[in-house]
Amino acid sequence: MNPAERRFVTAAETLREPNPWTNNEWLCRPDVVAAEKLLLVRANMDGMHCHPFHCHPHREEIIYVVYGRAEQWVGTECRLLGPGEMAHIPPGVVHATYNPHPEPLVFLAILSPAKLPPGQAEVADPQDVSTQEPWASLRQGRPACRTRF
Repeated sequence: MNPAERRFVTAAETLREPNPWTNNEWLCRPDVVAAEKLLLVRANMDGMHCHPFHCHPHREEIIYVVYGRAEQWVGTECRLLGPGEMAHIPPGVVHATYNPHPEPLVFLAILSPAKLPPGQAEVADPQDVSTQEPWASLRQGRPACRTRF
């Protein structure tokens, strides 16, 4: 079905996309539905894995935990989030999601806008800052971050 005409997305219609951090199930983005302002992905993170410190220069984000526990960082502040809890990340703010637990973590990531204007669309998103200070040593003494590949 043409994304411009789709108003509902079934499990079979989600776009599945593995990346180094999570197995993603895209439910809302411009090639799924006629979304210009919203992106929605259900992210499935293995136990003992993470999406290390990064930022989205021109998008704000909500991380909403569905299952499991997230060690969620927004800037230098950290909270342990469980099901039904969320974090708001303003555009350009460094953040990270760690799952230092054996059980999987499932969360919804909602980002806006879906479509960026010229000039902003050419900027890398996400931008990895995990090797830069203070991010590289912020979690010192905690379980190491593992990615999928």
